[in-house]
Amino acid sequence: MLSIFIADDETPARERLKELLGDLAAELPTQVVGEAQTGLEAVERLPQSGAQVLLLDVEMPGMRGLEVARHLGGLERAPAVVFVTAHDRHAVEAFELNALDYLMKPVRAERLAAALRKASAGGPPAGERLAQAAARAREYLSVVERRRIVLVPVRDIVYLRAEMKYVTLRTRAAEHLIEEPLVALEREFAEVFVRVHRSCLVARAAVRGFERAAGGEDEAHWNVVLDGVPERLPVSRRQWAEVRALVKEG
Repeated sequence: MLSIFIADDETPARERLKELLGDLAAELPTQVVGEAQTGLEAVERLPQSGAQVLLLDVEMPGMRGLEVARHLGGLERAPAVVFVTAHDRHAVEAFELNALDYLMKPVRAERLAAALRKASAGGPPAGERLAQAAARAREYLSVVERRRIVLVPVRDIVYLRAEMKYVTLRTRAAEHLIEEPLVALEREFAEVFVRVHRSCLVARAAVRGFERAAGGEDEAHWNVVLDGVPERLPVSRRQWAEVRALVKEG
């Protein structure tokens, strides 16, 4: 029996999917193990549900479907995802280009059955495909801790620093480790962060000024002062002009 989680902000849409699953029970046994009306609820509730497949609305309040799928992809047992959309032509094109499965509303029973079989056999979508299909940057970064997902608002992040295979995510209140390449984060959030060193991005809005650093042929001459954290991060000579210009513009 296939365990299903349904995320859609419209109650009639969720009820329609449950009715279709009931109609398909003879040929495709399923059980609904959870529901959510928003993307944030889906991220919070799904990890404990044990769902194998997520039927996920593309457009939901608070967090869009593609971002939900990207956060859930960090789970040890991430669900397969079938997107459900009503009219987003650009989303459909992105799904097709990146081989992501989707259903058009109103959903038909035979198409749902085919999508569930495909999803259960194929496993969760690749993170790269989800990133490529996304039309906008995420509003949160996610940290998986003990079978739960902690969402950190991008607006609260002061800096991102690469250390070995991890990136340290620092807010004014705490720090977390995430497994995402710094170069990919820089590309996705180019309008939010600026590179100050080959291993560090800082939030543009958090830059408050600079302090002179100890000299040395291989050392940076300046450290960046950030709002809300005690650390002084070195600015490389290569990045100095861009970072200094940012402060002048501000």
